[in-house]
Amino acid sequence: MCARNLKSKIQNIFMSPEKAFTQQQKDAMVTAIKQAEKDTSGEIRVHIENHSKIDVLDRAADVFAHLNMHKTVQRNGVLIYVALLDHKSAILGDAGINAKVPAGFWDSIMKNMIAKFKEGKITEGICEAVISAGEQLKVYFPYQADDVNELPDEISFQ
Repeated sequence: MCARNLKSKIQNIFMSPEKAFTQQQKDAMVTAIKQAEKDTSGEIRVHIENHSKIDVLDRAADVFAHLNMHKTVQRNGVLIYVALLDHKSAILGDAGINAKVPAGFWDSIMKNMIAKFKEGKITEGICEAVISAGEQLKVYFPYQADDVNELPDEISFQ
């Protein structure tokens, strides 16, 4: 019994974060992104990994750059970053958003997401954060008739 528990723990440590979610859960997150982006020209990405070896905001900024989120025309990308096993997360907006929104703009979304995480509802927390981010973005970056989807809607895993 002890050997089996240890083996299970070791497998979980090395498990890809993508395997922590069912296909239905991954589909729900992508659907939330698509729904959130219908009413805004803003672009939303979700990145999930097991660990952040550096400060969570610094890591989110690294991922933001790696995903080329700073290359949107209006600089209106938003990253929802989650380090699953470290229990850390961040919401990071690009320069175009930060120039328009008040300080603490993402705090309530982050607070609600963390509350869901504490209930063990990771997918629901991410989906609700994505939808809320879209609702906030449409105030500052409403959907335009010529809007194109500048960034992929898929979840990024590492």
